[in-house]
Amino acid sequence: MYVAVDDTDSLQGGCTTFLATEILSKLSDIDLIGNPRLVRLNPAVPWKTRGNGALVMRLGAGEGRKKKIGEIGGDPIFSYPRGSMPASREILERAAAVVERCMSKGSQAGLLVGDERPSPRFYHMGCTTIVSKEETDGEIRRVGALSRSWNGGRGLVGCVCAAAWEPGDSTYELLAYRERGKWGTERSFSPESVERMDARFPSTFNNWSPTEGKAAIFPSTPCPVLFGIRGDSEGDLPKAAAALETEPVDRWAVFLTNQGTDDHILRDSLMLRPNASYRIHGRVSSAARRIEGGHAFIDLDTVYGTVVCGIYEPAKGFRDVFDALIPGDLIEVMGEYREEPGTLNVEKLRVLYLAEDRRKASNPVCPGCGRTMRSAGAGAGYRCKGCGTKSDEAVFGVEPRKIVMGWYEPPETARRHLSKPLKRMGEEQPLMFVKRRNR
Repeated sequence: MYVAVDDTDSLQGGCTTFLATEILSKLSDIDLIGNPRLVRLNPAVPWKTRGNGALVMRLGAGEGRKKKIGEIGGDPIFSYPRGSMPASREILERAAAVVERCMSKGSQAGLLVGDERPSPRFYHMGCTTIVSKEETDGEIRRVGALSRSWNGGRGLVGCVCAAAWEPGDSTYELLAYRERGKWGTERSFSPESVERMDARFPSTFNNWSPTEGKAAIFPSTPCPVLFGIRGDSEGDLPKAAAALETEPVDRWAVFLTNQGTDDHILRDSLMLRPNASYRIHGRVSSAARRIEGGHAFIDLDTVYGTVVCGIYEPAKGFRDVFDALIPGDLIEVMGEYREEPGTLNVEKLRVLYLAEDRRKASNPVCPGCGRTMRSAGAGAGYRCKGCGTKSDEAVFGVEPRKIVMGWYEPPETARRHLSKPLKRMGEEQPLMFVKRRNR
């Protein structure tokens, strides 16, 4: 059977993934099958608390060789490769007691327990659109799942969509949690140990931002999480965590996730709708402009018309890409289309073609006397004062570009959970751009 939980946290604290360890602790007479799953859903929904992540666990009577996937207070958490057990009202009530005890005040928590998974289309919908509770209520009835909800239970939408995930491209995250007495206080860690760990374990990603000299694995919120290390190799994550120098870890677990997959990106859509994320191509039609707060914008001519694209201040040096573009460049961008202020918030982009940056070098030279011509007036071209020779064109030169074709992405501290880093795509940002940002 599966147990899914969503919307138990708030901006003031809490963490849905922490519930995984609490449920496993309270339901210790039932085995964990596989890794617990952290499933990120549409990052563009306007009511999300932080990362819009839901929790899914498979529970049952374990079979096969068990493996250690975490610890709680020094005691190991084991999982089994397979197992079975029918969903029951008893399991629902026992899990519900944990949710009620741990959920943040005012959260719209949902809990789902079932045997048959929802249709995979709900996962795709949950990552890319706004899914209504009426739609998921119908799916809950269709699969015969048991459910509980609180304060309206919008979290049941996330439960259905997360439970519907069939892992294809997937990653892992080791989440370590703080001792309860330290919740809400400043986290203690060695930044240098994060930098060393990042270099030592290349299968991990989004750990350290060399352009900012900052660690990206520690939350800034008062939640129970101490750090999270993401990677493609499950086996590397405990070793990477052991290499860190931090305050004591109370518990940890390795989750299977859809993070870093770009599963939220829609391609070749017929139209752009707000609160969804897209990959679109276009021709740059304006110079970059910066507004108060340091946010950068350009206009992009696309099949959808002119789309205003934005890179916001937290992306830091990523905004320099916009500054280096000129009208005529061809690019593709990925990001969230926002209803307010009607822009596409760029998560990463690729430069496909660079136009010539032609700039006036001088007035034309008279072919008769060799003197530099002077302007004959607005729109009237140029004229040689001595010979009377006329010319319509100034002398233009081609300026070297400060950008090259290729992929560009924001620093590790400004990346979205679902956005696939270039490292996972087998791509790198052009070296000249990285060096210029590091100056």
